Formats: sequence, C-alpha cells, structure tokens
Amino acid sequence: MKIEIPKKVQRILDVLNKHGYEGYIVGGCVRDSILGRIPNDWDLCTSCIPEKMLEIFNSFKVIPTGLKHGTVTIVIEDESFEVTTYRIEEDYIDGRHPEKVSFANNLREDLKRRDFTINAMAYGREEGLIDYYGGMEDIINKKIRCVGKPLERLSEDYLRMLRGVRFCSQIGYTLETDTFEAIRQLSKNIVNISKERIREELNKMLLVNKPSNGFRLLYKSGLLQYILPELEACIKFEQRNPHHDQDVFDHMMSVLDHTEKDLVVRLGALLHDIGKPSCFSLDENNIGHFYHHHMKGMDLAENILKRLKYDNKTIELVKILVKEHMCRYDKVTPKMLKRLINRVGIDNIERLFQLQTADILGSKGPHVFDDIEKMRELYKEIMEKEQPLSVKDLVINGRDLMDLGIASGKEMGKILNSLLDKVLDDPQLNTKERLIEEVKAMSLK
Repeated sequence: MKIEIPKKVQRILDVLNKHGYEGYIVGGCVRDSILGRIPNDWDLCTSCIPEKMLEIFNSFKVIPTGLKHGTVTIVIEDESFEVTTYRIEEDYIDGRHPEKVSFANNLREDLKRRDFTINAMAYGREEGLIDYYGGMEDIINKKIRCVGKPLERLSEDYLRMLRGVRFCSQIGYTLETDTFEAIRQLSKNIVNISKERIREELNKMLLVNKPSNGFRLLYKSGLLQYILPELEACIKFEQRNPHHDQDVFDHMMSVLDHTEKDLVVRLGALLHDIGKPSCFSLDENNIGHFYHHHMKGMDLAENILKRLKYDNKTIELVKILVKEHMCRYDKVTPKMLKRLINRVGIDNIERLFQLQTADILGSKGPHVFDDIEKMRELYKEIMEKEQPLSVKDLVINGRDLMDLGIASGKEMGKILNSLLDKVLDDPQLNTKERLIEEVKAMSLK
C-alpha cells in the first residue's frame, strides 16, 4: 500500500536521509492513513540521536521538547512535527513513567515498546509499510491487541487500558480476548493515573459517533467503577415508570447517542439523570418517581466534573443543563422563555433544547416535541428582535438609580429586578423615560 506523505514531513525525512540516518512516519498517522482517516499529527522516528538532530536541522526552527526521551519538535510554517530517536523504555515503577529510557539502534526495538499493534507500524518511502507485530492483520480483523504480553504492556502505563477502550469506540473495533482480560485484571490500577489524563480520554470517547459503545465497554472491562462509580450505580436500576422502558443507565446511553458532537451537551447527556438512583421512590400504585433528581444530579455532576479536573466554565454550563433538563411548559410564553434564557444563558439555550429532544427520544414513545419546537421558534423571534433578557439589557443601570436618590445595595437590586420583570412582559417599556417613571411610581408606594 502507498501512503501520501505531506511535503513538510517529506522535507524532514529528506534531511535525515541526506545525513545518512533512517527516518519513518510512525504510529497513529500510519494507522489513520490505512483507515482512510486524516491524521491529527504526523510523528516520525529516526536512528538519529537528538543532539545530532539539533545540528542537522539548524536551518529549521527546532524545539528540544524532550531531549532526555529522544524527542525534538521541528516547526515548519507554524506546523509542528515530533521526531523521536528509536528508544527502549524500561522499569515502569509507577505504572505511568519509565524509570529508564535508552536509545535503540533499530526500528524493530522501537516499535516493540508501543501499546497496540495498530499503533506499532511505520512507513518509509522505499520500504513501504513496516509491520513487525501484526497491526495490519488486526486492522483487517478489527481488533485492538497489545504488542507482546498484554499484562506487561498495560502495566507499563495504566492509561493504556482506557486508550484501548477509546480506540474501540472511535473506530468500531473490539478488544482482543487476552487484552480484554488483562484490562479486567488490572482495572483497579486506573486510579494511579492522573485525573487530567483520564479526562482527556473520556472527552475523546464522548465525541465519537456513538459514545455509548465506549461507556458500555468501560463497564464490561471493570474500569467504569473506578472512573465514574456514580454512573455504574445507574446500571440495571429499573425505573418502574410508564414513560420509560429502559433502566437508568440504558436511558442515559440512548440520550447520549442522540446528541450532537458538542462536549458540553454530551457531558450533560451523560450526567443528566445521574441523581435518579438516590431520588427513587414508589407511590401507592408501585410506580417509580424521581422527585428533584435534577437538583441532586446537578450537585453530583459538579462533584464528578471537579474530580476529573474540568474547567470551571464547562462545569457551570453542564450543571445548568442537568438542572434545567426537566423544564417543560404546557403553555410557552415570551416571558417564561426569556426567564429560561436568562437562567440558562444565550450560549447554552440551544444545548438545552438538544438535550431535551434527546431525552424524549431516549424515553418510551410516543415522542412528542411540540413544546420544544414552540420554544425554539419563540427563541428565534426574541433573538431577531433583540428583546431585553436580563438586568444588563435594561437601558438604565445602578448609576441612573443613584441619580434618583436610591442607595446601592439590596434595594437597588430589587428595583432593577422588578423593572426587568415588567420589561420581560412588555419590551416597549425599555426606554429611559418610561423606566424612570416606573422607579418613581415604586418610590411613591
């Protein structure tokens, strides 16, 4: 097979070859090229040691990214390419980092240290595909298999367990039997991996075409209980409610699969019913209810996302989606919707509509979307007319109220909120003259 190597990458290979060194593209870019996917990065490996690379690439911008580990980054027209010397990694003490890295003198040894066979292939212009460990066969058979002995390979870096699950969810493969069993045996060790690294793998799993596959495999492999125990508690939790024909976990997975590839929406879908198990009750007819699960879920979502080191903005946006996903209105009015937009945020309201639509699709039919569609249409109309939605949209502010003799503090806040309440009903009221009249009228009462 032939892989089209980008011209910038070819320039790097030309320099290496010109000075008598081997050079190959390696790893994910080879795998993705075979699969017909556009590689995110083009990584290279070489027989040239890093100090020598600094010398022979002196006409390029070269960043000594990790000389100790044999890696330099070559920048061509603002695009970065990592070039790493053949190496051997030994003595993984903590299941994360090699205690010793030494440079190897051949490509086979370098590829031997890699995690999975599909990532242990190289490609050269003259040699073509170099596949010592059966990566191409595993691509044909759609298998994720460790290079060498799975227990040894996964013990070198426990994150590889999560990466294996993530690759399955991204490209629709299955874990090879021995690799799967090794993950089950070692799953408890995932707690030794930093929350940031785990979060990044989860994000990638969330943004695939069908994210539920990855989370089901996390459960089967034993990893879910250590990463998201709150989600595992939803598995086989029967809802006993006529509106649902799935347990809590299966419902959440269905909702997740019905959302678009937006990380905030997908996190909201993943966690929207996370509070249900702790809010379950049965009425006199043995029908299940989950009163206030959206509030409990909001708190749990915050705890989970903080534990996984998500940024504050993402946490707040997801919390809002979890809290508001249950809001339904028999009669959609402009004032009601404006208040909802004010609570949710303009940047987040469409995500809420998406989540609510997916929530209906993930429940027992018939699937009726009338109220959501009405809200969408009314939202579009409100935005087109640029109607005021919050206190900051009022044409008067705290300084104007101080000019009227009103002291700053709680009283001023009450007046501004009262004015907003009136403006939400009647946008035409939002003029300085009329709002000042309203303030004076309030002062007379």
